[in-house]
Amino acid sequence: MKTTAHLDRQSLLLLAVDGLIVLAAALSGTFLNVYLWKSKQDYTMIGWFTVAQQIAVGLTFWVGGKWVKEYNKMNALRVGIVLSGVFYLLVLWVGSDIIHWIWPLGLLLGISTGLFWLSFNVVYFEVTNRENRDLFNGWVGLLGSITGIIGPWFSGLLITWLKGDRGYRLIFTISMVIYALCVVLSFFLKKRKNGSNYHWMEPITQLRSKGSPWRLMAPALVAQGVREGVFAFLIGLLVYVATKQEAKLGQFTLITSAISLLTYWLAGKWYKPQYRSPGMLVGALLLWIVILPLLWKTSYGTLLILGIGSSIFMPLYLLPMISSGFDLMGTSNETVEKRVELVVLRELSLMVGRLLGTFIFIAVLMISKAPMTITVLMLILGSSPIVGWIFVRKLLKAEKSAITNK
Repeated sequence: MKTTAHLDRQSLLLLAVDGLIVLAAALSGTFLNVYLWKSKQDYTMIGWFTVAQQIAVGLTFWVGGKWVKEYNKMNALRVGIVLSGVFYLLVLWVGSDIIHWIWPLGLLLGISTGLFWLSFNVVYFEVTNRENRDLFNGWVGLLGSITGIIGPWFSGLLITWLKGDRGYRLIFTISMVIYALCVVLSFFLKKRKNGSNYHWMEPITQLRSKGSPWRLMAPALVAQGVREGVFAFLIGLLVYVATKQEAKLGQFTLITSAISLLTYWLAGKWYKPQYRSPGMLVGALLLWIVILPLLWKTSYGTLLILGIGSSIFMPLYLLPMISSGFDLMGTSNETVEKRVELVVLRELSLMVGRLLGTFIFIAVLMISKAPMTITVLMLILGSSPIVGWIFVRKLLKAEKSAITNK
């Protein structure tokens, strides 16, 4: 008998928390790197800020896994939210001296991010199942697109209108208020059951085990992270460098997020598990192709082509990658019991990829900062999703066979 996927009250509450967190990040995070750039025009400095974040995220996932599994994961989630607010409070405090605080601020932002998303991913696994996970992910993408439309556009207009640091200080303050609201909302989420003892070395054990599917999933996630680590901060920064206008960056994000809203909605509604493998390959190839116009010129127009193309094709690649990874955590009672350790393994794999991509970016730009160098580097790093599909396709084929034989 076929059942219709649906989301219960706890899933909806978790979506609300996620939506607000993404809204706060959209308001301030989009312009954080621009704020750094205006203090000192140095790509490598922003690269090191990203490295600090990713190191802290990975270590927080690994160390925080014990807290989340054996104690109160909801408190870990709340502490992550609170520290995000503290981060923006410190940014307001240090002001133009932020370039001297790149490492401590990057580490703090990474710790807050790690605690929140570790807890969120575990709770997400517990409130969803194989039937409604694609639906939940589709809604996550949809909310991310809506907040991506509202947040950066509003922030860009506000910064342009107020001029100077006043606009930045106001949006950072608004983000702190949103984080406070998230803490309040989190208390309506049920306290989750504690698990058994936390196994510190489980990620290594999984990678050493010959029969573990994570020997394919982990390198696929590393490949995904290579692109994410650089593109996450570079695209918005390039838009600002090309236009010198925060309002243009807000407009860019509004357009691309509006398109993402539609594509994530369609993907959540129609993208079924049996289509994951061919969909991922098509998505990965097209994500690379839309970078090619930058070979002609790095302008607002060519960056917009990249942004629109990424908005259209990213759901094809990303939703199967996310859902397949979490499906591996529910294949047996043993994997369900080890869900925290597997979430840690997932994030550590992404962290390795993000760090690898960022280190390559920093190393190349220390040799040459020419625009064409950056474009060629984007083409190389942007091909990594294809590598991710190569690793994960066997898992997707096995999933399709299992669905077909039901």
